[in-house]
Amino acid sequence: MLNNMTLKTFNLDDETYKEFSEYCKGHGLSMSKQVDMFIKTQVEKKPKVRKEYLEKLDKIRKGKFIRVDVNDIL
Repeated sequence: MLNNMTLKTFNLDDETYKEFSEYCKGHGLSMSKQVDMFIKTQVEKKPKVRKEYLEKLDKIRKGKFIRVDVNDIL
C-alpha cells in the first residue's frame, strides 16, 4: 500500500515537545508516527477497540467488589 505523506508544521509548547521527544527516544518510537496515530484515532468514525480489551472490561464490570469506607481506613 502506497502512503502519501504530507509535511506539516505545528506549534507546540517547548517543554511538551522536549518531554515527548525524550519519551519517544526512550521507547524507540517515531514522533511523526505517534502524532499520525493520535490524529487518526481522533477522526475515526467508529473507534476500533481490541476484542481482548472489551473482554477484560466486561470481566471487570461483572466482578465482585468489596465496599471500602475511607473513614474506616483513616
